[in-house]
Amino acid sequence: MEQTKRISLSLLCLRLSIFLVMLVWALDKIVNPDHARAVFENFYFVAGLNNSILLLIGLGQLLVILSFVIGFQKRWSYFLMLLLHSSSTVISFKQYLDPFNNLLFFAAFPMLAACFTLFLLRDYDTLWTVD
Repeated sequence: MEQTKRISLSLLCLRLSIFLVMLVWALDKIVNPDHARAVFENFYFVAGLNNSILLLIGLGQLLVILSFVIGFQKRWSYFLMLLLHSSSTVISFKQYLDPFNNLLFFAAFPMLAACFTLFLLRDYDTLWTVD
């Protein structure tokens, strides 16, 4: 397999795996608003979000991640994904201070690196994209 195809295939795998994680995060706001509300209260210090607001946030995230997974407007959709994941990684800083009780939070770092890689190499991410 030539180098360009290997790079494109690798970037597709990154895009699909990031999409899967972010899809679950977005759907959580829609199908499990009590959990999403607790996340906003505990991590983002935003209290009192009602189900309608969480639904709108979840639908907005779905729009971004669907644009991302199909490669639509890569500069913006990949940047928004990087921004969304960066904010959730930074806001979880307290969990990194107690690493052995919060091991799963450290998975955010390779995913952040994958989001950054996709943003930088978006022009090479050509498999299954609409742009």
